[in-house]
Amino acid sequence: MNNKITFGIGGVIIGLVLATFYVSSVPSNKNYGFGMMGSRTNPVSNQTANNIDKHFIEQMIPHHDGAVAMAKLALERSKRTEIKTLATAIIESQTKEIEDMGVWYKDWFGKDVPKASGGMMGGGMMSQGGMHMGGLEDMNTLEKAADFDKAFLEAMIPHHQLALMMVRMLEAATNRPEMIELAKNITSSQSKEITQMQGWYTNWYK
Repeated sequence: MNNKITFGIGGVIIGLVLATFYVSSVPSNKNYGFGMMGSRTNPVSNQTANNIDKHFIEQMIPHHDGAVAMAKLALERSKRTEIKTLATAIIESQTKEIEDMGVWYKDWFGKDVPKASGGMMGGGMMSQGGMHMGGLEDMNTLEKAADFDKAFLEAMIPHHQLALMMVRMLEAATNRPEMIELAKNITSSQSKEITQMQGWYTNWYK
């Protein structure tokens, strides 16, 4: 019962975070005709798509950084081969995506990606709900967890779910082939990983 409550609260927090992401990415005086979950009804302007791409990268890089940090800790602390294999895959795929997004950002916007100071990892959007997904709070919890694998799954599942929700909004707005391909890759890999983790959690802890 407590686990259901925990994941339920996480879902509410994710929804609030994604609403903030959406509002801050799109100029408020326009109706661009796409919804929270990714269905376009009208073409999206180049300016809006540009804003979405910029904001997505600024938020997804620290989000990926958090996943990589948790995965590296899993390689040290996990007692299960399945978790360590997953952690290795997360590190490899998300490190590559971080590098790609950094290069694109420099090419498209003429500067390096700003360091996260008020976003997901810096106590901004994520801390409004009291839950830093992949930030210091999650890392401290994982480092101290008596059952690391259980705590890891409880942190990484909603972390992946948030990424998928962000990707759905990106798909609804971006015009860049690179971002469309990135969205497809994230959706494919992280959907599969969520299914794996949920299955393990059910088998190991319920």
